[in-house]
Amino acid sequence: MTTVAAKGANLFTTTQGRGRACLWLTAIGAGPYEAQAPRPLLDHLQVTFVELRGSGRSTGAAADLTFDLLAEDLEAVRRSLGVEQVLVLGHSILGMLAIEYARRCPASVSGAVTAGTPPHGDMAKLMEQAKAFFCEDASEERRKIQQEALARLPPGAPPGAVLMAQTPSRFYDPRADAAPLYATASPRPELTQHLLTRLSPTWEVTQGPGLRAPLLLTHGRADYVVPHTLWGPALPKLPAATFRLFEKSGHQPFFEEPEAFTRAVLDWLPN
Repeated sequence: MTTVAAKGANLFTTTQGRGRACLWLTAIGAGPYEAQAPRPLLDHLQVTFVELRGSGRSTGAAADLTFDLLAEDLEAVRRSLGVEQVLVLGHSILGMLAIEYARRCPASVSGAVTAGTPPHGDMAKLMEQAKAFFCEDASEERRKIQQEALARLPPGAPPGAVLMAQTPSRFYDPRADAAPLYATASPRPELTQHLLTRLSPTWEVTQGPGLRAPLLLTHGRADYVVPHTLWGPALPKLPAATFRLFEKSGHQPFFEEPEAFTRAVLDWLPN
């Protein structure tokens, strides 16, 4: 574990693997992603898990985080590693941050990988789109399992319990036991709230300065949280993007299909 000094914050990082440097962003502590990172990928990439300011063990106020400050933070981590360029990986809404770092620092970011990331950050719109896709596409068994799990939740159930009840929307196996994957999570609601209500609402991947860094957009066929179909209209506007769909994955293809995910990353890897 290493602490990196940034403007107004100390960022906690841990590093695994060997090869080209890759920053894997996390807002729930490093533990869950360290456990889920594909072992084959770590034979080819040196992955540094970066706990964003205001999350996990990192200090700093979550409310201070902007896309520009994020880029400064990640540049501090990159310099601490002693490398000229890094890959950056973000899961779910953190893919938005990976993309924006790549947009702001094209000389420092050789490529960005996202997993289960939406092309826009309007959460109300995304929830409606996800609900419609689940109703239209999910099997009757999958819908039944989730309906029963949600019905068992007590009034005022904590977010973690709701997350587990949504397993059929998040995993290829609708009966997967997801709890162990998050046993070491250290969520801090302030950052999540800030990301969802301040940074993401007006964000769209195709808006802003052009993206020069190559993008690898990965999605699971059974991801009913962020439907893969949402990317259809955006892809023609992203000439530097490669889209990969994993048939036996949900919201976390890096965990559910580690070998296929690793092959996809290595085949795409910029020179």
